[in-house]
Amino acid sequence: MKKKSKVLPIICLIAVVVLMIIAGVKTTPETVQESVWSLLPALIAIILALVTKEVYSSLFIGIVSGALLYSGFHLEQTILHVFCHTVVQDGEEVTYGMISVLTDSYNVGILIFLVILGIMVQLMNRSGGSTAFGNWATKRIKSRTGAQLATIFLGVLIFIDDYFNCLTVGSVMRPVTDKHKISRAKLAYLIDSTAAPVCIIAPISSWAAAVSGFVEGQNGLTLFLKAIPFNFYALFTLAMLIMITLMKADYGPMYTHEYNAVEKGDLFTTGTRAANAELENPLTSKGKVLDMLFPVISLVACCIVGMIYTGGFFSGESFIDSFANSDASLGLVLGSSVALLITIIYYIIRRIIPFNQMMECIPDGFKQMVAPILILTLAWTLKSMTDSLGAKQFVAGLVENSANGFLMFLPFIIFLIAVGLSFATGTSWGTFGILIPIVVACFQNSNPNMMIIAISACMAGSVCGDHCSPISDTTIMSSAGAECNHLNHVSTQLPYAMSCAVISAISYLVASSVERATGNLLLSSCIALPVGLVILFCFLLAMKRGSEGRRSRMKDA
Repeated sequence: MKKKSKVLPIICLIAVVVLMIIAGVKTTPETVQESVWSLLPALIAIILALVTKEVYSSLFIGIVSGALLYSGFHLEQTILHVFCHTVVQDGEEVTYGMISVLTDSYNVGILIFLVILGIMVQLMNRSGGSTAFGNWATKRIKSRTGAQLATIFLGVLIFIDDYFNCLTVGSVMRPVTDKHKISRAKLAYLIDSTAAPVCIIAPISSWAAAVSGFVEGQNGLTLFLKAIPFNFYALFTLAMLIMITLMKADYGPMYTHEYNAVEKGDLFTTGTRAANAELENPLTSKGKVLDMLFPVISLVACCIVGMIYTGGFFSGESFIDSFANSDASLGLVLGSSVALLITIIYYIIRRIIPFNQMMECIPDGFKQMVAPILILTLAWTLKSMTDSLGAKQFVAGLVENSANGFLMFLPFIIFLIAVGLSFATGTSWGTFGILIPIVVACFQNSNPNMMIIAISACMAGSVCGDHCSPISDTTIMSSAGAECNHLNHVSTQLPYAMSCAVISAISYLVASSVERATGNLLLSSCIALPVGLVILFCFLLAMKRGSEGRRSRMKDA
C-alpha cells in the first residue's frame, strides 16, 4: 500500500503533463477561449486533489495548467499569467491572477473576517469559555444523536451567511461533538450541510440578496420566495441530515470515520490532527458558559448590524432591502471587528485572562487560519484562471442552445449544468450569476411557472456543485470550522451530496412534467417534493441495512 501511495501521485502528474502537451498541440490561445478547454484547469485540480489527497499542489498545478493554455505554452507568459495578467473583455480591461484575487476588496474582507474569527476562537478557548460550554452541554446532551441534532439546530439558526455559519458552529459545537465521539469528518459534514443549503432557502441572508441582485426585470425577492419549495437539493440535504442522525444510517467513507470514532476513540481516522490542537487547553479554570455565549451572541448581533449598515438600513432603507443591497464581506468585517472589541472589554471586566495573554491570541488566531487562507487564495486564483479562459461564456452558450429544444427538460438540464460548473469553479454565486439571467430571459414572457422551477434548479445545482467541490470556499471553511483534514471532509461528504443530487434531478423531472401537464405550480411542488423525500428515505433505509452488515464484518476483523 505504501508503494502505491508514492507511485500514484507520480502517475497523476505524468498524466497531467501528457494531457497538457496534447492540449498544446491541438489548441492556441484563441481556440481555448470560451471552449471546453476552459474547464480543464479546474478539472485537473479537482481530480488530482481527490486522487493524491494533497490539496495545495493540486490547486497550484490546476492554476499553472490554465496559465499554460492561456499563454499558448510560452514559459514567460505562463509565469506572468499565474500571478497577474490583464484581459480586454467587452472593451474593458480586467485583471486576473493570484495578485489580483489578493487585492480584491471583497476577498480581502473575507480573509480579515477569517482571521478575526480565529482570534475570537482563541480567546474563548483560553478563557475557558469553550470548555465550560462543552461541560454544560455534555450534561444536558446525553447522546451522540442529541449532539448531532444540536449541531444541526445551531447551523439552521445561523442562516445569515454561510462563511459565518461554518466557523461559528464549528467553534461552538466542537467540544460537544468530541465528547460524544463524533468524528471530525461528520462534524464538518453537519456544518457544511447547514451552511449554504440553509442560506439558499433563507429570505433574510446574504445569499437571498445575491440571487435578487442577479434577476433583472422581475422582483428578485418575490421570485426567491416562490422558488424555495422547488429548491430540492437544499431541502433534501436538510432532510438527509435529520434522517441519517435519527436512523444512524451512515455509509461510504463516512461510515469508517464514525466507526473509528465510536469503537476506537479516533476522531480523525487518518491521524491528521489540526496543527493548533495544542492551543485548545484553557489557561484558566474560571471560565463560565457566559464566557462562550456572550462573544458568540455579540458576533451574531454585530454581523447582522454590519450587513444591514452596508445595505443602507440606517440611511432609510427597509430591513429586507438593506440585506438585498448589503456588502457581505464589508459587513462581516465591521461586525466581527466590533464583536472582537466587545469581547476583549468583556474579558477585561471579568478579569478572567490577563491582557497580554489576550494579545497573544492575535498571532495564534492568525496561525489557526493560515491553512484555510492558503487554500482559499489558491482556489480563488484557480477560479480567476477559468474566468480568464471564458468558462462562464462557454457554459452560458450551452444553456442558451439547450433552451431552444428542451423547454420541458430545461430545469433538469439547468440543474446538471449548474452542478458541473459550480463543482469545477468552486463558486455557487458565480454559477447562478451566469445562469439566472439566462433563465429569466428564456421564460419570463412565455412560461413564468417554468421560470420559477428553472431558477430553483439553478440555485440548487449551484449549491450542490459547491457542496461537492474541494476548491469551494464554503467547503474549505467547513473543514476549518471542524478542524478536520480538508480532503477527509470532501471524500466523506461526496457520497451524501451526490445521493441528494440524483434524487433532486429526478424531482425536477417530476416537477416540470406535472407543471407542463397541469399548469399548476403548487401541485407540481406538492407532488415532486414528497416523491423525492420517499425516495430519499428508502435509499437511506437500504444503506443502513448494508452498513449493519459492514459493521459486523469490521468487528469480526
